[in-house]
Amino acid sequence: MAPKKDVNVSANPLPISFSQFSKDPIKGTMFLVIIGITVLYVDIRGNFNNQDARITNLEYKDSLKTQALIECKTALSSTTTKLETLDAMGAIKSSVK
Repeated sequence: MAPKKDVNVSANPLPISFSQFSKDPIKGTMFLVIIGITVLYVDIRGNFNNQDARITNLEYKDSLKTQALIECKTALSSTTTKLETLDAMGAIKSSVK
């Protein structure tokens, strides 16, 4: 059987003990503030990474829609020109009285 090791139950996992905090609360509070800012910084970086991928996807979709709009405008321009030419030649009879 292995010998039992002494475990220090009063060991504090935090970098500052309560007695030190009660002596100088400003240092303890500043430590908590730094930890909070670090957590928020890591969280916001994760959000920006997700948004970058989403923005890239939306820009791609926008470019596809823009290309389709350009093709529609080209087709409309061609059709308008053909109708004006046929109207000028008298090939289109007016049905409106």
